[in-house]
Amino acid sequence: MTQPAAPSATNVATTDTPSVTPPAPPHAVARLRAERLARSAKPFLARGGPKGERCAGCRLVPSHCICALRPVLPTRAGMCLLMADIEPLKPSNTGWLIADVVADTYAFGWARTEVNPDLLALLADPQWQPYVVFPGEFVAPERVVTQVAQAEGKRPLFVLLDATWPEARKMFRKSPYLNHLPVLSLQPEQLSRYHLRRSTRMDHFCTSEVGALCLELAGELQAAQALEAYLDVFTHHYLQAKHQLPVAADDATHLRLRGVCSAG
Repeated sequence: MTQPAAPSATNVATTDTPSVTPPAPPHAVARLRAERLARSAKPFLARGGPKGERCAGCRLVPSHCICALRPVLPTRAGMCLLMADIEPLKPSNTGWLIADVVADTYAFGWARTEVNPDLLALLADPQWQPYVVFPGEFVAPERVVTQVAQAEGKRPLFVLLDATWPEARKMFRKSPYLNHLPVLSLQPEQLSRYHLRRSTRMDHFCTSEVGALCLELAGELQAAQALEAYLDVFTHHYLQAKHQLPVAADDATHLRLRGVCSAG
């Protein structure tokens, strides 16, 4: 089961020594990753990223750890990550960042032939109004919405298909238990800033960017901005580690994250 972990009581840290920060409790994606590793017959070898030991809290090498920079902000919305088989294992997966920021994040592995009963229970929970986030051009028009309705007594729950684009299309088509849910079609004005994986289209957003857009539509602007800034910090640390370069801890990227998390 991949229930959300209890959030830390501290806000984003400004220290330059993140390695001494006490680890946060494993969140839903971390636990799903552990479950997936336990089923593996051989170790998962990530391609292209930094080599060597990795921090269990952020998947980066210890010298470039971002655990101390993890934003902790209140959020009313929830996230449900439906993850393709090896997504939880990838160090570059950004669904992990959503689980870092949004306390009520759930994560489930996707399979064509079976569905986790806990996922069905979550989608049927009356406290939530689930939205499947998917491009409207591939969906019957009557299912498509572009705004998040703030229904009384319900909180928005965004169902994100965390996978490559071909995998996500397959998951959407072959998950009949999602067919009764409205489909939230995002219409962002900006282009993707994600640079850790290649895509043939600049309007294909990574999972974390999609999560930030959903938070913005739900009226949670500070959390959306924090998730955006956190992605930029993660990307910087990841690439610096990959090229064996030091982190610029006081650059504009880090200052933006600190500013967003200290606002309000």
